[in-house]
Parts: sequence; structure tokens; C-alpha cells
Amino acid sequence: MKFELETPLIAAVRTEREFLRALKSPVELIFLLSANLNQISGCAERAHAAGKKLFFHIDFVEGLGKDRCGLAFLKENGGDGVITTKTHLVLLAKELELFTVQRFFLIDSRSVATALDTAGQSFPDLIELMPGVIASELETFRKKGRDNVIAGGLIRDKQAVMAALKAGAVAVSTSREELWYL
Repeated sequence: MKFELETPLIAAVRTEREFLRALKSPVELIFLLSANLNQISGCAERAHAAGKKLFFHIDFVEGLGKDRCGLAFLKENGGDGVITTKTHLVLLAKELELFTVQRFFLIDSRSVATALDTAGQSFPDLIELMPGVIASELETFRKKGRDNVIAGGLIRDKQAVMAALKAGAVAVSTSREELWYL
């Protein structure tokens, strides 16, 4: 399945209040990152009534089995797709014709290689790479009086080094030898 979005933003929500605001927003897709078994059908109905697709982060749906039966229940109760870090759940969800988002946390070059290999086995409809940005978080730490932050992981070029330092890192760690001579 191919999932295409007309607008490039997705509302990722955890609370009822955030969910209600997302329903009124121009986004077409909502990621519900916190829910329980009893909320699935009602949330899906409200999302669909607002013209939205609703994906549940299956790893965080309380009371729902993290297996084929749980995924089937989610689909039967209006879920359009799932978000997960787990390859076996992506594969099961695809068998049930649910849209799939597989999340990968990239912290270094090894995690990038692992994510590429895994995505090549599970073929999720969408891949979410996290964190999306770090520079703003470095600045947040600096503004809170933390002037001892080192940026590390996925530092691949001079621009990444400079961006991290500009954002407030006191140093940058990297395994890229060519960057050790900047």
C-alpha cells in the first residue's frame, strides 16, 4: 500500500485536549501516541467524522494485545494504521492491510545501518526517523543553564559540527576521523 499526504504535517497527540485540537486542524493524519482499549472506536469515529485518518501507536495502547488479534481488533474498530518500533508488528499489520509506520531511533551510524536493514525486511508504508532535530534541544539545555552538553551521534560533516556548536554544545563527538581535524 502507498500512503500519500496532501499536507506534509502529521499531528502527534497524547492527550484528549491535543486530540480535539488535531481534529480541528488542517492535518489529514493523526498519530495517537497514548490510548487504551476503550478509546479506540470512539477516537476512530471522531477522526473519520473530521475527515482524518487515525494511526495508533500500538506499543502504547493499554489493554490491547501486541499480536495479530490485537491488530485485528484495532482495524475492526476503525484504526487506519499503526505506529510501532517492532518489526513483527509491522509484518502482522501489513497482513491485515493496516497502514504501517515503523519508528527508528537514530543515535549513531550503527543504528542507521540497523534501521536500513530492518526496513528492508519489514517494508513499512512509512518510516519515522527520530529524533527529527536536536539543535533546538541543545539550545533548550543551554537556556536552562546547562552549559555542559556534548552533541554526539550522526555527526557526518562540518555543517553538522557547526550547527551543534552554534546551538550550544560545548563539544561534538564523532567517529568520523576526517572531522577530528576541523
